[in-house]
Amino acid sequence: MSIYERELKEIFSGNKKIIDRVIKSCNNEEREKYYKIIDKPFIVIRAAGSLGIADIVAMRGDISFIVEIKVRKEDEILFSHEGGRMQNKAIEMKEKCSQTKILPIFAYRLKGIRGDAWRVFTMDMENLEGKSKKINKILPKLELSPNKNYIMRWKKGMKLSDFIDII
Repeated sequence: MSIYERELKEIFSGNKKIIDRVIKSCNNEEREKYYKIIDKPFIVIRAAGSLGIADIVAMRGDISFIVEIKVRKEDEILFSHEGGRMQNKAIEMKEKCSQTKILPIFAYRLKGIRGDAWRVFTMDMENLEGKSKKINKILPKLELSPNKNYIMRWKKGMKLSDFIDII
């Protein structure tokens, strides 16, 4: 598990020590939003070994979601690169989430940036229910290239602090 996977796992788990470290360069509004997760944390488990379609699973009474985590120095990820492995994984993730009515989340951490370095995205999903459906409508979606390959642009994502605020 990478340091960034651990970081996000601990944020969703409401670990104040990790949150304090992550928000050092955030503004006051972002800090307040991050602290909200301490009162309503998730049980978070690493999923890479078992599911293979995501890195972590976050569960709480009112909502659960799976998260695929990406970390880069560049502010754009083309899923068609790496021989299409990421593209295939995203397609599989969408299919499995559609079957199980689970919200898919893509978390993108940009290296070397001050403030809230995490951004979150989802995919267009049809048959979600309840809170997952509402959140799916609000979250920015992965873009599609003319060749129907997914693209994730960090600047177009929702700040993790804002995501925490709405969940």
